Amino acid sequence: MKKYSVGVDLGGTKILAGIVNTESGEIIASAKKRTLKESGKSIEENLIETIEKAIYEANIAISELSSIGIGAAGQVDRENGVLIAAPNLNCYDLKLKEIIEKRFKTHVFVGNDVEVATIGEITFGNGVGYKNLVCIFVGTGIGSGILCNGELHRGASGTAGEIGHIIVSTGGRLCGCGENGCLEAYASRTAIEKRITGIIKKGHSSVIKDLLHENNIIKSKYIRKALELNDEVVFNVITEAAEYLSSGIASVINFYNPELIIMGGGLIEAVDFFYDITIKKTHTKSLAIASSCTKIKRTGLKDFSGLIGAALLEKYYSNKVKV
Repeated sequence: MKKYSVGVDLGGTKILAGIVNTESGEIIASAKKRTLKESGKSIEENLIETIEKAIYEANIAISELSSIGIGAAGQVDRENGVLIAAPNLNCYDLKLKEIIEKRFKTHVFVGNDVEVATIGEITFGNGVGYKNLVCIFVGTGIGSGILCNGELHRGASGTAGEIGHIIVSTGGRLCGCGENGCLEAYASRTAIEKRITGIIKKGHSSVIKDLLHENNIIKSKYIRKALELNDEVVFNVITEAAEYLSSGIASVINFYNPELIIMGGGLIEAVDFFYDITIKKTHTKSLAIASSCTKIKRTGLKDFSGLIGAALLEKYYSNKVKV
């Protein structure tokens, strides 16, 4: 097997592609493009363009690549390489494997984005050496990957890990999935952005208004800056989101009792206050004995967990990645 593969993190707001040495986890080159909510055709075009750019930046021939792996934000048909449903991308039944294999003439493997990030973390990140853990990523949505006795646990329908759809408020806010009260509707970056925007529209003052530059998107760095400036609106929204997120994580600890929880995503990486208060509240809400045996860490690979994990999909599916 050739040692270089393409890894693609197809998320709710960006496509991140890179050429990865699958023996060392080293990223040779990468490329990024924003996605937002686009049509399936637009995602297809942007996906191909981003992969092509990463290959060009690496100065490597397609014939030198072993495979292309894609971690997609949504529910996937792994066997057929289809993105079945990705509400945060407004995308359904996208035949990723077929589309990408046709263009690049190489093997293509598809997995859920957080599941794929979990593969990255257990192979080259902070999950190395653990047999039972949960990776939780907070982004456009909230998802998790579950490692049980050294193997990924996917559940009866292959959709295990949808922590973002734990109900934390019966009859509460409408979630993108169509239900009410999901964790994702309270603690995702999308939910936090909506909450801040809504409060500002009601006339409350916030430095966020002066920080916005690009499409009025409230980036993680703006939230961090606002907290540094003691912005009351942002402080209250982040505190509230952490309250809900900690409830979801405490439920995971009480139910599954993993050795380790790995947390990732833009807000977790960029906003220390959000991470710190979430962890503090998680320990107070979870059962004492269960919590005492569960470590909580940030990702070891930071924003590249999904990219590296996607590049490892061929090895993982051929049982050559040992956990």
